[in-house]
Amino acid sequence: MENKPSLSIVKIGGNVIDNEQLLSEFLTDFSELEGYKILVHGGGKKASEIAEKLGLKPSFSNGRRITDKAMLDITVMTYSGLLNKQIVAKLQQLGTNSIGFSGADGNLIQSEKRKNTEIDFGYVGDVISVNNKLISALLLQDCIPVFSAITHDGKGQLLNTNADTIATEIAISLSKEYDVELIYCFEKKGVLLDSENEDSVIEVLDFEKYQILKSDQTIHSGMLPKLENCFKSLNNGVDTIVIGNQKVLKNKATATQIKL
Repeated sequence: MENKPSLSIVKIGGNVIDNEQLLSEFLTDFSELEGYKILVHGGGKKASEIAEKLGLKPSFSNGRRITDKAMLDITVMTYSGLLNKQIVAKLQQLGTNSIGFSGADGNLIQSEKRKNTEIDFGYVGDVISVNNKLISALLLQDCIPVFSAITHDGKGQLLNTNADTIATEIAISLSKEYDVELIYCFEKKGVLLDSENEDSVIEVLDFEKYQILKSDQTIHSGMLPKLENCFKSLNNGVDTIVIGNQKVLKNKATATQIKL
């Protein structure tokens, strides 16, 4: 069987994006990654900061943002505008020819407004399709796609969408053509056994161990949807998943490997 080309899909979180030094370190390492690569970013902290400056109070339910019409405008401006273009400009400075996208551009990621939930999350989207042919075409032209956490419903409506989920769905959609490594980069060294101890990194986390740590609430809140996305990816063709801090691209040995 012919070997598939390697593809790294890296998702970067808001706490790294908000720190100029950490972001600079990360983007330098990302630019030096060999092979095909894609970057996906969030930016919720910056969106909240801008909302508050405009006199709007961000609203959350169990850590998940509720996006009303005003907040949608702010997330679109912040994610697909300010942050996306800042990241693309810095990558260009590093000699990495990147292009910034929302899911609406080229119909790259289509979603539907979240439904059948007790809470009305507003203009929040759940991904239903990824245009993997166009993404592959971009990669073959040596263009590095940089995705913000904004998608569309195909009917003219933009939707705020979880960046971890976007990374997951892109990874799954491209896994038939590529050997996909999915890397989640955030402020911690990895998945921690003790949230107060930065050095309590779980080196390898499989599904059985995850279920145990979830049931005794060692792993909780925001880490749960991230890990659910990880196991969904592994069950749908993604080869490797790593979770770590901004140094993870250079040193995966100190991060968490997610396994089935």
